[in-house]
Amino acid sequence: MSEVYRSVNTPGYSEGYIKTLGYWIYFKSFGEPRKGNILCLHGGPGGTHQSNLAMSKLSQDGYRVVLYDQLGCGNSQQPLNQSLYTVERYVEEVEGVRTGLELGDLHLYGHSWGGFLNVAYAIKYSQNLRSLLVSSGSSSTPLCASEMWRLRNELPKDLQDILTKYEEDGDYYNDEYLRAMDRVYKLHLCRLDPWPPVIRSLVENKRRGWPGLVYKLMWGPNEFFPVGTIRYWNVTEALHEIGVPTLVTCGRYDEVTPKNLEVLQQGIKGSKARIFEKSSHTPQLEEPEIYINTYRDFLKSIT
Repeated sequence: MSEVYRSVNTPGYSEGYIKTLGYWIYFKSFGEPRKGNILCLHGGPGGTHQSNLAMSKLSQDGYRVVLYDQLGCGNSQQPLNQSLYTVERYVEEVEGVRTGLELGDLHLYGHSWGGFLNVAYAIKYSQNLRSLLVSSGSSSTPLCASEMWRLRNELPKDLQDILTKYEEDGDYYNDEYLRAMDRVYKLHLCRLDPWPPVIRSLVENKRRGWPGLVYKLMWGPNEFFPVGTIRYWNVTEALHEIGVPTLVTCGRYDEVTPKNLEVLQQGIKGSKARIFEKSSHTPQLEEPEIYINTYRDFLKSIT
Protein backbone atom coordinates (compact mmCIF):
# COMPACT_ATOMS: atom_id res chain seq x y z
CA MET A 1 0.00 0.00 0.00
CA SER A 2 1.19 3.53 -0.81
CA GLU A 3 1.58 6.04 1.98
CA VAL A 4 -1.10 8.73 1.80
CA TYR A 5 -1.26 11.74 4.11
CA ARG A 6 -4.40 13.86 3.92
CA SER A 7 -4.08 17.30 5.47
CA VAL A 8 -7.74 17.98 4.59
CA ASN A 9 -10.34 15.23 4.24
CA THR A 10 -13.97 16.31 4.06
CA PRO A 11 -16.92 15.00 2.04
CA GLY A 12 -16.29 15.89 -1.59
CA TYR A 13 -12.82 17.35 -1.06
CA SER A 14 -9.41 16.25 0.15
CA GLU A 15 -5.81 17.30 -0.27
CA GLY A 16 -2.48 16.04 0.93
CA TYR A 17 0.46 13.95 -0.19
CA ILE A 18 0.99 10.51 -1.64
CA LYS A 19 4.36 8.82 -1.60
CA THR A 20 5.18 7.24 -4.93
CA LEU A 21 8.52 6.07 -6.33
CA GLY A 22 10.11 7.25 -3.09
CA TYR A 23 8.94 10.88 -3.11
CA TRP A 24 5.97 12.82 -1.75
CA ILE A 25 3.57 14.11 -4.39
CA TYR A 26 0.98 16.78 -3.54
CA PHE A 27 -2.62 16.24 -4.68
CA LYS A 28 -6.12 17.71 -4.49
CA SER A 29 -9.32 15.74 -4.98
CA PHE A 30 -12.75 17.19 -5.81
CA GLY A 31 -16.08 15.34 -5.72
CA GLU A 32 -17.12 11.71 -5.42
CA PRO A 33 -16.61 9.07 -8.14
CA ARG A 34 -20.23 8.21 -8.88
CA LYS A 35 -19.41 8.23 -12.61
CA GLY A 36 -15.69 7.58 -12.32
CA ASN A 37 -12.37 9.29 -11.70
CA ILE A 38 -10.60 11.95 -13.78
CA LEU A 39 -6.86 12.37 -13.18
CA CYS A 40 -5.39 15.63 -14.49
CA LEU A 41 -1.79 16.17 -15.63
CA HIS A 42 -0.50 19.75 -15.68
CA GLY A 43 1.71 21.48 -18.19
CA GLY A 44 5.27 22.72 -18.19
CA PRO A 45 7.26 20.60 -17.81
CA GLY A 46 7.54 22.22 -14.42
CA GLY A 47 4.08 23.74 -13.98
CA THR A 48 1.60 23.08 -11.17
CA HIS A 49 -1.86 21.63 -10.63
CA GLN A 50 -3.35 25.14 -10.56
CA SER A 51 -3.48 25.28 -14.36
CA ASN A 52 -6.00 22.43 -14.25
CA LEU A 53 -8.37 23.83 -11.65
CA ALA A 54 -11.04 24.45 -14.30
CA MET A 55 -11.45 20.69 -14.67
CA SER A 56 -12.69 20.48 -11.08
CA LYS A 57 -16.04 21.73 -12.43
CA LEU A 58 -16.65 18.20 -13.68
CA SER A 59 -16.96 17.09 -10.06
CA GLN A 60 -20.46 18.61 -10.27
CA ASP A 61 -21.31 15.94 -12.87
CA GLY A 62 -20.51 13.01 -10.62
CA TYR A 63 -16.79 12.58 -11.24
CA ARG A 64 -13.97 12.61 -8.75
CA VAL A 65 -11.41 15.01 -10.24
CA VAL A 66 -7.84 14.61 -8.97
CA LEU A 67 -5.09 17.16 -9.61
CA TYR A 68 -1.48 16.83 -8.52
CA ASP A 69 1.92 18.49 -8.77
CA GLN A 70 4.44 16.35 -10.61
CA LEU A 71 7.83 15.62 -9.05
CA GLY A 72 9.93 18.78 -8.90
CA CYS A 73 6.87 21.00 -9.19
CA GLY A 74 4.67 23.11 -6.94
CA ASN A 75 4.13 21.59 -3.50
CA SER A 76 5.65 18.20 -4.34
CA GLN A 77 9.20 17.23 -3.42
CA GLN A 78 11.84 18.84 -5.59
CA PRO A 79 14.96 16.66 -5.58
CA LEU A 80 18.02 17.98 -7.38
CA ASN A 81 18.86 14.60 -8.95
CA GLN A 82 18.44 15.43 -12.62
CA SER A 83 18.21 11.78 -13.66
CA LEU A 84 14.71 11.65 -12.13
CA TYR A 85 13.16 14.02 -14.65
CA THR A 86 12.35 11.83 -17.63
CA VAL A 87 9.19 11.04 -19.56
CA GLU A 88 9.52 7.39 -18.58
CA ARG A 89 9.67 8.14 -14.87
CA TYR A 90 6.79 10.60 -15.04
CA VAL A 91 4.71 7.86 -16.73
CA GLU A 92 5.43 5.60 -13.76
CA GLU A 93 4.57 8.46 -11.41
CA VAL A 94 1.13 8.73 -13.04
CA GLU A 95 0.68 5.00 -12.48
CA GLY A 96 1.82 5.39 -8.86
CA VAL A 97 -0.73 8.13 -8.22
CA ARG A 98 -3.45 6.08 -9.90
CA THR A 99 -2.83 2.98 -7.82
CA GLY A 100 -1.94 4.82 -4.59
CA LEU A 101 -5.16 6.83 -4.57
CA GLU A 102 -7.14 3.78 -5.72
CA LEU A 103 -8.52 5.50 -8.80
CA GLY A 104 -9.06 2.32 -10.78
CA ASP A 105 -9.79 2.60 -14.49
CA LEU A 106 -9.90 6.33 -15.06
CA HIS A 107 -10.24 9.19 -17.50
CA LEU A 108 -6.78 10.71 -18.00
CA TYR A 109 -6.66 14.41 -18.86
CA GLY A 110 -3.53 16.35 -19.75
CA HIS A 111 -2.95 19.93 -20.86
CA SER A 112 0.14 21.14 -22.74
CA TRP A 113 3.09 19.04 -21.49
CA GLY A 114 0.45 17.04 -19.63
CA GLY A 115 -0.96 16.25 -23.08
CA PHE A 116 2.41 14.79 -24.09
CA LEU A 117 2.62 12.81 -20.84
CA ASN A 118 -0.86 11.31 -20.94
CA VAL A 119 -0.25 10.14 -24.51
CA ALA A 120 2.94 8.41 -23.34
CA TYR A 121 1.04 6.85 -20.43
CA ALA A 122 -1.80 5.67 -22.67
CA ILE A 123 0.61 3.89 -25.00
CA LYS A 124 1.98 1.83 -22.11
CA TYR A 125 -1.04 1.57 -19.81
CA SER A 126 -4.07 1.80 -22.10
CA GLN A 127 -5.68 -1.04 -20.15
CA ASN A 128 -5.99 1.24 -17.10
CA LEU A 129 -7.96 3.94 -18.92
CA ARG A 130 -11.61 4.57 -19.66
CA SER A 131 -10.72 7.52 -21.88
CA LEU A 132 -7.86 9.79 -22.91
CA LEU A 133 -8.38 13.57 -22.90
CA VAL A 134 -5.58 15.48 -24.65
CA SER A 135 -5.67 19.28 -24.46
CA SER A 136 -3.06 21.18 -26.50
CA GLY A 137 -0.78 18.16 -26.46
CA SER A 138 1.37 16.29 -28.95
CA SER A 139 2.99 12.98 -29.76
CA SER A 140 6.24 14.55 -30.98
CA THR A 141 8.56 17.24 -29.64
CA PRO A 142 10.21 17.72 -33.07
CA LEU A 143 6.79 18.30 -34.66
CA CYS A 144 5.74 20.66 -31.88
CA ALA A 145 8.99 22.62 -32.13
CA SER A 146 8.88 22.90 -35.92
CA GLU A 147 5.35 24.23 -35.73
CA MET A 148 6.37 26.76 -33.06
CA TRP A 149 9.10 28.00 -35.37
CA ARG A 150 6.59 28.26 -38.20
CA LEU A 151 4.51 30.54 -35.98
CA ARG A 152 7.62 32.48 -35.08
CA ASN A 153 8.47 33.03 -38.74
CA GLU A 154 5.00 34.52 -39.22
CA LEU A 155 5.53 37.14 -36.51
CA PRO A 156 6.05 40.80 -37.48
CA LYS A 157 9.64 41.36 -38.61
CA ASP A 158 10.40 43.88 -35.87
CA LEU A 159 9.39 41.32 -33.27
CA GLN A 160 11.47 38.59 -34.89
CA ASP A 161 14.49 40.91 -34.97
CA ILE A 162 14.25 41.64 -31.24
CA LEU A 163 13.95 37.95 -30.39
CA THR A 164 16.91 37.02 -32.59
CA LYS A 165 19.08 39.83 -31.20
CA TYR A 166 18.94 38.56 -27.62
CA GLU A 167 18.79 34.86 -28.43
CA GLU A 168 22.11 35.08 -30.26
CA ASP A 169 23.65 36.32 -27.00
CA GLY A 170 21.67 33.89 -24.82
CA ASP A 171 20.21 36.90 -23.01
CA TYR A 172 16.76 35.43 -22.34
CA TYR A 173 16.06 37.65 -19.31
CA ASN A 174 16.70 41.04 -20.88
CA ASP A 175 13.68 43.33 -20.33
CA GLU A 176 13.33 44.06 -24.05
CA TYR A 177 13.40 40.34 -24.85
CA LEU A 178 10.81 39.57 -22.17
CA ARG A 179 8.54 42.33 -23.45
CA ALA A 180 8.87 40.85 -26.94
CA MET A 181 7.95 37.42 -25.59
CA ASP A 182 4.89 39.01 -23.98
CA ARG A 183 3.76 39.99 -27.49
CA VAL A 184 4.22 36.37 -28.59
CA TYR A 185 2.27 35.09 -25.59
CA LYS A 186 -0.61 37.47 -26.37
CA LEU A 187 -0.89 35.77 -29.74
CA HIS A 188 -0.26 32.12 -28.91
CA LEU A 189 -0.50 31.58 -25.12
CA CYS A 190 -3.52 33.59 -24.01
CA ARG A 191 -5.42 36.10 -26.15
CA LEU A 192 -7.48 37.61 -23.31
CA ASP A 193 -6.94 41.30 -22.58
CA PRO A 194 -6.20 41.88 -19.80
CA TRP A 195 -4.59 38.57 -18.88
CA PRO A 196 -6.23 36.69 -16.01
CA PRO A 197 -4.16 36.45 -12.80
CA VAL A 198 -2.89 32.92 -13.50
CA ILE A 199 -1.32 34.03 -16.80
CA ARG A 200 -0.03 37.29 -15.36
CA SER A 201 1.61 35.32 -12.54
CA LEU A 202 3.22 32.96 -15.05
CA VAL A 203 4.71 35.85 -17.01
CA GLU A 204 5.92 37.57 -13.83
CA ASN A 205 7.60 34.34 -12.74
CA LYS A 206 9.50 34.32 -16.02
CA ARG A 207 10.87 37.73 -15.11
CA ARG A 208 12.13 36.30 -11.81
CA GLY A 209 14.12 33.57 -13.49
CA TRP A 210 11.46 30.98 -14.26
CA PRO A 211 11.47 28.51 -15.94
CA GLY A 212 12.90 26.40 -13.17
CA LEU A 213 14.97 23.25 -13.15
CA VAL A 214 12.41 20.86 -14.63
CA TYR A 215 11.49 23.05 -17.61
CA LYS A 216 15.07 24.01 -18.43
CA LEU A 217 16.26 20.42 -18.07
CA MET A 218 13.50 18.76 -20.06
CA TRP A 219 12.58 21.47 -22.60
CA GLY A 220 14.98 24.43 -22.63
CA PRO A 221 15.16 28.21 -22.02
CA ASN A 222 11.79 28.91 -23.68
CA GLU A 223 9.27 27.52 -26.15
CA PHE A 224 11.40 28.14 -29.23
CA PHE A 225 14.45 26.23 -28.00
CA PRO A 226 13.59 22.63 -27.02
CA VAL A 227 17.18 21.61 -26.36
CA GLY A 228 16.41 19.58 -23.22
CA THR A 229 16.10 15.87 -22.62
CA ILE A 230 12.77 15.50 -24.49
CA ARG A 231 13.91 17.26 -27.67
CA TYR A 232 13.86 13.98 -29.64
CA TRP A 233 10.79 12.46 -27.96
CA ASN A 234 8.42 11.12 -30.61
CA VAL A 235 5.83 8.37 -30.09
CA THR A 236 3.74 9.05 -33.19
CA GLU A 237 4.39 5.59 -34.63
CA ALA A 238 2.99 4.00 -31.45
CA LEU A 239 -0.30 5.93 -31.34
CA HIS A 240 -2.15 2.93 -32.80
CA GLU A 241 -1.55 1.15 -29.49
CA ILE A 242 -3.97 3.50 -27.72
CA GLY A 243 -7.26 1.62 -27.65
CA VAL A 244 -9.58 3.82 -25.59
CA PRO A 245 -12.05 6.59 -26.48
CA THR A 246 -9.97 9.72 -27.04
CA LEU A 247 -10.72 13.43 -27.35
CA VAL A 248 -8.05 15.79 -28.67
CA THR A 249 -8.48 19.58 -28.46
CA CYS A 250 -6.49 22.76 -28.99
CA GLY A 251 -6.93 26.44 -29.79
CA ARG A 252 -6.97 27.81 -33.32
CA TYR A 253 -3.99 30.07 -32.46
CA ASP A 254 -2.35 27.56 -30.10
CA GLU A 255 1.44 27.48 -29.76
CA VAL A 256 0.94 23.70 -29.78
CA THR A 257 -0.69 24.02 -33.16
CA PRO A 258 -3.66 22.22 -34.76
CA LYS A 259 -1.13 20.22 -36.79
CA ASN A 260 -0.28 18.37 -33.56
CA LEU A 261 -3.99 17.67 -33.08
CA GLU A 262 -4.28 16.31 -36.62
CA VAL A 263 -1.39 13.89 -36.10
CA LEU A 264 -2.91 12.62 -32.85
CA GLN A 265 -6.35 12.21 -34.38
CA GLN A 266 -4.97 10.35 -37.39
CA GLY A 267 -2.86 8.07 -35.21
CA ILE A 268 -5.44 7.17 -32.54
CA LYS A 269 -8.19 5.09 -34.10
CA GLY A 270 -11.68 6.50 -33.58
CA SER A 271 -10.50 9.61 -31.74
CA LYS A 272 -12.53 12.81 -31.76
CA ALA A 273 -11.15 16.33 -32.15
CA ARG A 274 -12.24 19.90 -31.41
CA ILE A 275 -10.51 23.20 -32.21
CA PHE A 276 -11.56 26.22 -30.16
CA GLU A 277 -11.80 28.98 -32.73
CA LYS A 278 -11.24 31.98 -30.42
CA SER A 279 -8.44 30.48 -28.31
CA SER A 280 -4.71 30.01 -28.25
CA HIS A 281 -2.97 27.75 -25.70
CA THR A 282 -5.39 28.30 -22.81
CA PRO A 283 -8.94 27.70 -24.07
CA GLN A 284 -9.93 26.72 -20.53
CA LEU A 285 -9.51 30.45 -19.79
CA GLU A 286 -10.28 31.95 -23.19
CA GLU A 287 -13.49 30.00 -23.91
CA PRO A 288 -14.24 28.40 -20.52
CA GLU A 289 -17.88 27.39 -21.02
CA ILE A 290 -17.35 25.90 -24.46
CA TYR A 291 -14.21 24.17 -23.23
CA ILE A 292 -15.70 22.44 -20.20
CA ASN A 293 -18.89 21.56 -22.07
CA THR A 294 -16.82 19.91 -24.80
CA TYR A 295 -15.24 17.58 -22.26
CA ARG A 296 -18.53 17.11 -20.42
CA ASP A 297 -20.33 16.10 -23.61
CA PHE A 298 -17.55 13.72 -24.65
CA LEU A 299 -17.61 11.97 -21.29
CA LYS A 300 -21.39 11.63 -21.50
CA SER A 301 -21.07 10.12 -24.97
CA ILE A 302 -18.85 7.25 -23.78
CA THR A 303 -20.65 6.34 -20.54
